Amino acid sequence: MFSTIEELTVNYTEDDILVVKELDKRVLSKGAWTTIIFRYQQWNKKKEEYGPDRYTIRRYRKMNDVYKQQGKFNISSADQARKIVDALNSWVAE
Repeated sequence: MFSTIEELTVNYTEDDILVVKELDKRVLSKGAWTTIIFRYQQWNKKKEEYGPDRYTIRRYRKMNDVYKQQGKFNISSADQARKIVDALNSWVAE
């Protein structure tokens, strides 16, 4: 379990292989409820290499000095990420 925002990660190891490799993270909000967007890559067993960049937004709740994941939304491609950015940009500009 993680007690600080800095410790929160999407890195995931299975059978001594880093299956999910975190490339970057940005904290969108802090507090009892924390939201972070992560940039990551997944290991492709067949190709024995990491795939394209992916993104995930995770929501954490701090209880008893420990952060627990409460929800997540995965953005599976750069195209989907661009569409989300475009939608948000148009709404914010209004």
